[in-house]
Amino acid sequence: MRPTAALPLVILRFPRCPLMADQAPSIDYQHLFRSLADNFLVIAPDADATILDDTDRHAAVAMKSRAEVVGKPFFEAYPAASQNEADIIRESHEHVRRHKEPHAMPLIRYDLERPAEQGGGLEERYWQATHYPVLDAAGNLQYIVQRTQDVTEQHLAEQHAQRMQQELAESQERARFTLEALPVMVWTTNPAGEVDYFNQRWQQYTGKSTEQLLGHAWTEDVHPDDRPRVIENWRQSVQSGEESQQEYRLRRHDGTYRWVLARSQPRRNADGRITMWVGGAIDIHNQKQMVQELLDANEQQASLSDQAYQAYQLAESQRETFHNLFMQAPALICILRGAEHRFDFVNPPYQQLFAGRQLVGKTVVEALPEVIEQGFVDLLDRVYDTGETFYGNEIMIMVEQPDGQEARPMYINFTYQLFFEGGQKAGIAVFAYDVTSLVQARKALERLNNPSGN
Repeated sequence: MRPTAALPLVILRFPRCPLMADQAPSIDYQHLFRSLADNFLVIAPDADATILDDTDRHAAVAMKSRAEVVGKPFFEAYPAASQNEADIIRESHEHVRRHKEPHAMPLIRYDLERPAEQGGGLEERYWQATHYPVLDAAGNLQYIVQRTQDVTEQHLAEQHAQRMQQELAESQERARFTLEALPVMVWTTNPAGEVDYFNQRWQQYTGKSTEQLLGHAWTEDVHPDDRPRVIENWRQSVQSGEESQQEYRLRRHDGTYRWVLARSQPRRNADGRITMWVGGAIDIHNQKQMVQELLDANEQQASLSDQAYQAYQLAESQRETFHNLFMQAPALICILRGAEHRFDFVNPPYQQLFAGRQLVGKTVVEALPEVIEQGFVDLLDRVYDTGETFYGNEIMIMVEQPDGQEARPMYINFTYQLFFEGGQKAGIAVFAYDVTSLVQARKALERLNNPSGN
């Protein structure tokens, strides 16, 4: 309330008691009242709520001298910033007039006018105020005393805490979405290395629920020949606190074993203590098969050694890029917000694909104009409008080069998936892999196996 600061205090004149007159010196009650260390304002019971007096403390908080307000209607002395503020105060005054009982107002924002020497304008303030009746001997209302408390700092602190809590909840929701939407099997463990969470990708891959996989039960799906090695390597990582990276065969929901690349890293607190482990795995079975086929073909025809080496390098590159789940995931990841597909987040591999360009903050059309005619924007529009996830396999994209050279083609496997926030469409998550070398290697293998070209 503005005057909480402005809660005028009437000059209270108390009749002297004969006994007091005989036994004690007279007391200047007006001076005593004005010296009270609180925000008091005395108001006449008339319809204008004429200000009669206030304490020195009130005058200081209200940033108006007593001479500026005494004798004036309340809202002339302390203008309300809005009709709503004025109505709340009037209703409190009227309650005291009608019922002759104290009335506590709800928290109110009532901005104060700064004096010109303090820069002028309004200063944001929040108040708790109570109006008290002062009755004469006959029970008639003589004065209304307003007591106010400036709770601006407390209220703003509460608002800040609420905003922080909301931001934390939104951050947790984004983290949960990312963990579930990533085309990676993700898990977390306690400091002892016991798994306490698997995302949906892992559960879908193995066909088991989280409850069936918790602790160390997940190792039952590791191939028997690989299991001792995997368990021992994981034990050593937990003991040493060092990152873990392994390749092993994992049983899929259909009972087949497929090669996966798994990487785990510890999360530490400010004291350096490990608070949890975060890990992720991707299916690299096809890549390993491709490498093996190329290596087998290399034994028969040395001319394919370069292609085999490139395929091997691809697998090694994927192992290196799987540095962490988010910023260095083995994938090109970006988040597009809104129907206009504005870049909100890109990880380093995605940014590297379009080196030299500013992506975050721009729309796809603004940042990557070459993809418009290639149909990618139309695909994004369709996913956003229909909500249907799009899976692209070995799709060619022409990427303009920063040095002005001719655009180069590349092949990608990618997913466009709509995500929601607060029950509303928020944007599209893009997850992609560069499979150019694989496509080239496969074509080379096809030429090797079919030299006639038929």
